[in-house]
Amino acid sequence: MNAGRYNAAIKPFGLGAVSLAAMMLMVGGLGLGGAADADAQPKAAARTGPVSRPIYVTKAPIIMLKDLDSGAILFSRGAEKRFAPASMTKVMTAYVILDLIKDGRLKTSDTFQMTDAIWAQWNARKGNSTMFLRSRERVSVDKLLMGLITVSGNDAATLLAVGVDGSEEEFVRRMNRVAADIGMTSSQFGTPSGWPDGGRTMVSAEDMIRLADRLIRDHPEAYARYFSQPRLEHGLSPDKKPIVQRNRNPILGRFAGADGLKTGYTAEAGYCFLGSAKRDGRRLIMVVAGMSSERERRDEAERLMTWGFSAWEGRVLAQQNTPMLRLNVSGGSQPELIAQNSMAVRMTVPRGHDGSYRAAIQGATPWQGPIAKGDKVANFVITPAGLPQQTTPLVSDRDIEMGGTMDQARTGWHRMTGL
Repeated sequence: MNAGRYNAAIKPFGLGAVSLAAMMLMVGGLGLGGAADADAQPKAAARTGPVSRPIYVTKAPIIMLKDLDSGAILFSRGAEKRFAPASMTKVMTAYVILDLIKDGRLKTSDTFQMTDAIWAQWNARKGNSTMFLRSRERVSVDKLLMGLITVSGNDAATLLAVGVDGSEEEFVRRMNRVAADIGMTSSQFGTPSGWPDGGRTMVSAEDMIRLADRLIRDHPEAYARYFSQPRLEHGLSPDKKPIVQRNRNPILGRFAGADGLKTGYTAEAGYCFLGSAKRDGRRLIMVVAGMSSERERRDEAERLMTWGFSAWEGRVLAQQNTPMLRLNVSGGSQPELIAQNSMAVRMTVPRGHDGSYRAAIQGATPWQGPIAKGDKVANFVITPAGLPQQTTPLVSDRDIEMGGTMDQARTGWHRMTGL
């Protein structure tokens, strides 16, 4: 648990990335128990002209576009409305599995055996997507993740759930716990596959954007491996030929930089898509829901992404893993940590913006051990002139275990002397 809120206000107008990072470390004393006066935050520098947000026109009832690095919401309509996500649910299933792998509780080389019951469950349902698993077949977690994402395999989703927790019901409880932990406040899951479940599985665009953001930040290597495969080859057809299925992502291979995430369709919510693309180091995440056809969904996704990259630009303020702030740690094996950005800090502005902004670090100090490397410890908040705040998480640069009596004494001495 944390204590001692702080808001470090600084004035980096016109500074480059290196100068900005240096100034951040200069206010590191705030992490040693002091609190900055929030009223000291300076006013934005004078602009050369008025700021005009680019206009986007759409008939999509639910739509949202976010710049991942800056946290800027570029467009939003109906993002708080709840809808049935269908197979976009599988992104939550994948996130849970990837967390288990990251924590060492599961390995990609682990195998699960397809049961007769799961095989019959999906073989009997018409119109569903599978990776054509055979009954009694043993499949690796790595291959199941491929099938889950690339071809939206319902059989893969169920086998992963049962393999991990013994039943779909137990795994769903795990999904909902993880969703709550990462702040998906408007969402609830009823299945690991997204198959219609009487309205239990409901999400919002805001929550799906949050999920995609966390998955890409928390599991960048796994995201690159599992979400951009153009096709999956698994199983044999009745004439003994390999079964090859293409990725269901409608803009993968069509839109430059597209590399994930997942489509969905329900009669209630229409055609939906949670997608991401990266160009010139800048990543956008989008949700569109309520479209009337596959083609309409694809065209809207391409048009929205094109607008996001062409009408807006991201200006780098600090490169990835730049030290930003020293923070005190109480009760840990080390007396302090360095807060840094896991992705480049970018300010997203309309093309032609004059570049003036305000910056502040917001968080709490001292932190209590233990802390894992990569845990979020603060926010770096940029306010471009004339635009809403944009927030980049700052994370710990190290692992800190719980400390003993000697560690606590050393921490106290460090606070008093700085040594």
